[in-house]
Amino acid sequence: MKFKRRIQDEPSINLTPLIDVVFLLLIFFMVTTTFTRETRLQVNLPEAEAETLSTQSERLEIVVSRDGSFALNGQTLVNGRVETLLRGLALESDGNLDLPVIIVADSQASHQSVVTAMDAIGQAGFARLSIATQRSEQSGAQDTDN
Repeated sequence: MKFKRRIQDEPSINLTPLIDVVFLLLIFFMVTTTFTRETRLQVNLPEAEAETLSTQSERLEIVVSRDGSFALNGQTLVNGRVETLLRGLALESDGNLDLPVIIVADSQASHQSVVTAMDAIGQAGFARLSIATQRSEQSGAQDTDN
């Protein structure tokens, strides 16, 4: 008897179950994923178009310098801490919380320094807060052309 050697097919891998599992995972992640849209607040910094008031009888002016130090009504404070600014506001206002407070910040001052000044003003109890603006260069150029 002669035995014939059987020619066997080459082994193969059936990919159909693997593709099914991948599609099921894809559907699972698509259904369970939540897409959150981050909200953003666009801030347009003010530019003054009106003429400045010539004099204000009594007011408190906080100047925030480039390095984050504060000056209150022309007097530089010893440090940039909130407590120091609170003490200065209490001394300068003599308890009058109706005085307007104006923040004048250098364009290169950190945002944190300005927020610290605003926080101190709020903690001190002042309700009238203004942020000083500069006249835009474009509106100044338009004024000279006319």
